Amino acid sequence: MFELFEKAVLTALGAAALTQKKGEELIQEMKSRYKISEEEGRAFLDRIQEMARTGQQKTAEVAETEVKKALDRMGMVSREDFDRLERRVRALEAIAAETVASQPEDECLG
Repeated sequence: MFELFEKAVLTALGAAALTQKKGEELIQEMKSRYKISEEEGRAFLDRIQEMARTGQQKTAEVAETEVKKALDRMGMVSREDFDRLERRVRALEAIAAETVASQPEDECLG
């Protein structure tokens, strides 16, 4: 009976996060309605919260992947690529400045 209730609650909750207050209310309701112990209620709540955290993490990963795909389709660079290119430009500018500084002045003018 409890397993059926557990599955029903898990299905209803899906990956939604439970607040601590709602979790405590759920434990109290389970204790009075289904005659479960505090320990069983807390274990159940812990499992629900872990499922919610896992669901949130997976959702964030999927969202990040989709955003990256959208940026690629639009031809935009990621922050990581931008930073890498910026470092490369600065390094090339430094090399160019050193090259110009090391040449005699009449060669610089062409």
